[in-house]
Amino acid sequence: MPGAVSGGKIQVLPEEVQRVATVGRWRVVVLNDPVNLMSYVVLVFRKVLGFDEATARRKMLEVHEQGRSVVWTGLREKAEAYAFTLQEWHLSAVVEADEAH
Repeated sequence: MPGAVSGGKIQVLPEEVQRVATVGRWRVVVLNDPVNLMSYVVLVFRKVLGFDEATARRKMLEVHEQGRSVVWTGLREKAEAYAFTLQEWHLSAVVEADEAH
């Protein structure tokens, strides 16, 4: 069993947390929204994800034209941190399991 029940609450054991964080790959997906300017999205991609200008513009156009863009792939904990930071900058970002890996 992945967790232990103590006083009506489920406690996740440290080894389970480590296993979940390291198993599989996760992707951060930015979704299109009617609010943010394209130039703002480029700025956020450059600041948060470290993209160069060309990559940031290409990813922004994917969001604009296709409604979504995968902007980062890796371990779940880091993916959740990136998604949270993008959300703090008011972008619509979600974390999805990357079934391809």
